[in-house]
Amino acid sequence: MTERLNAPAADGTPSGAGDAEGSAVESVVLLDDVFRPVGTAPKATVHTKDTPLHLAFSCHIFDAEGRVLVTRRALSKATWPGVWTNSVCGHPGPGEDMDEAVRRRVRQELGLELGTLEMVLPEFTYRAVDASGIVEHEYCPVYTARAASEPRPLDSEVAEFQWARPEDVRTAALAAPWAFSPWMVWQIEEFDTHGVPYRGPGA
Repeated sequence: MTERLNAPAADGTPSGAGDAEGSAVESVVLLDDVFRPVGTAPKATVHTKDTPLHLAFSCHIFDAEGRVLVTRRALSKATWPGVWTNSVCGHPGPGEDMDEAVRRRVRQELGLELGTLEMVLPEFTYRAVDASGIVEHEYCPVYTARAASEPRPLDSEVAEFQWARPEDVRTAALAAPWAFSPWMVWQIEEFDTHGVPYRGPGA
């Protein structure tokens, strides 16, 4: 079951992001129904069949040729294993700047450095239920970015990756949404709805 939520106007994205690199316990920022921070919870325990709304981000990374990086989730992932998705997703931790959280997660998961980074869908919010019954429920600003190096992803996170033409990715995601993560498909639809070009910042 999947459900896209309509976020009401917010007074900016809540500040807060993943715990500092190397922290023993990674926490996520919990939100109320108008997207105000109301507490934290360990990331390892927050995703259940009744996952509370929490702060996250998604990023679509483009190279110098204008291609977008798509990744296939590792088969060991608890939710949506083996599914193709956007370049990277993650959770800012308490007190962490959102842009810095994106760069940190990209560095950790993809072994990649970012150049220009731009928030393009500041109020994207969704709820989705995996076949396992685990719920993803996120207030998830969406970014585009420029790659400043080549990806060297962690095997525990990414089964494979590919640089592809944005128009081909968009066509495939909308034609066969079952092959992609629900949030990626909805984000591409939101790009269309809000007239945001599916390309890297400054292109």
